[in-house]
Order: sequence, then C-alpha cells, then structure tokens
Amino acid sequence: MDSWVIAMMLGASIFLGSLALTAFLWGIKSGQFDDEEKFRSQALFDGEDALNDAAKQEKKREALKKKNYTPE
Repeated sequence: MDSWVIAMMLGASIFLGSLALTAFLWGIKSGQFDDEEKFRSQALFDGEDALNDAAKQEKKREALKKKNYTPE
C-alpha cells in the first residue's frame, strides 16, 4: 500500500474516533444516560430473592471493610 492510503485511513479513523468521543461526552454532560425512573421503579419489580442477595452482598462488603480497617 502507498503511504498516502495509510495516512488517509489513519486520519479518518482519528476523526471518526474523536467524533464518537465528543458525542459520548456530550451525552454524559447533557444527562442522556441518566434514568432516574429506572432506579425508582426497579425496587418495585425486583423479586424477593434478588433483594435478599443484594442485602447479603452489602453485609459481606461491610464485614470486609471492618476486617480490613486498621486505625493509624
């Protein structure tokens, strides 16, 4: 391949990648990915087993924090 083809492909890739990154950052900044309603209604539709598992995981996490805590 000629070097101009590689340079053109590299330039197009960088341009498209920066365009995608800009769109993603704009989406984050403008709140496109925030779905507060999902988090509110998720507790209503979770099964009892899923809630019990979440509670057990939280207890394990707290126990590990206490176990690894070393006061200075």
